[in-house]
Amino acid sequence: MNMQRKLAMVVATGALALGAGHVVQTRADSRMVAAQSAPILVSSVTPLAATDPVVQTPEVSGPQIVAQPSAASVLKDSSVPEVIVPVKVATPALPVDCPLQLDAIPQSGGLIGLTMLAPCHIGERVVLRHAGLAVTARISESGTLFASLPAMSAAALVEVRFASGEQAAVTVSVPEAEQLRRFAVQWQDADAFQLHAFEGGASYGAPGHYSAAFTGTIGQGASVMLLGDSSTDLPLLAEVFTFAPGRDAEIVLEAAVTEATCGRELFAETLMAEGGRVDVADLTLAMPGCEAVSDIIVLKNLAQDMKLAAAQ
Repeated sequence: MNMQRKLAMVVATGALALGAGHVVQTRADSRMVAAQSAPILVSSVTPLAATDPVVQTPEVSGPQIVAQPSAASVLKDSSVPEVIVPVKVATPALPVDCPLQLDAIPQSGGLIGLTMLAPCHIGERVVLRHAGLAVTARISESGTLFASLPAMSAAALVEVRFASGEQAAVTVSVPEAEQLRRFAVQWQDADAFQLHAFEGGASYGAPGHYSAAFTGTIGQGASVMLLGDSSTDLPLLAEVFTFAPGRDAEIVLEAAVTEATCGRELFAETLMAEGGRVDVADLTLAMPGCEAVSDIIVLKNLAQDMKLAAAQ
């Protein structure tokens, strides 16, 4: 393989795990305030105007005394109408019943098609889990989610979980997955990796080279699928390579040295699915110092190493 790029070769060792069981999610309490009010009847007495008649005492030689009826006497007077003022009462807010609804169907290429209705979680981050894979997604503004995952086993279980702890699960049969071989790498946030697969000793950009970034070669049944929504908080991302039936390929992982990754360790997980079995391995990569920004670290033979380890 002739790689016309500046590459540094290193060896990755397993150290820490990444994925569904290692992502700390905050729990947000949901609260609903219900305003309840009883109808109110307000009684009012018509005020006495300045022109209302007054009761005078007989004329006397002394000063006149003018007296007005007391409020009590007015209330007893049936000639004074009772005024009822209508009052608008707010309708009490009722609890909203919007349970999660998760459905799955098998799709061509050994994929799982997911449909989720979550009207009470609009715009929220959710983690999708399946057979060791863990990636993030976001509920749309209409309260729905549509996604596809590569089936890592024929009897596929998919779980979704929100930061609040609310979750749902669904199972679906994907018989095609039993005949497929898949290799995946998954990471969190800036600890980014790129997966490349090369059939028959192909070089970069040539027929037989597969990656999520390079789409010039598609066919022969092989493909690379990028999973996860990078716009969420603490995004969980993955790339999955599906081998063409009956064909082998060399798997190479690349990690770019950037300002966000230089001088520290990157943590990831690799997964190998074959014959209904999924093996997961931890991956730790010590990155060079920031003087090496723009370099690329290359990891080779990971799929072969996992196959040998699983056979032991």
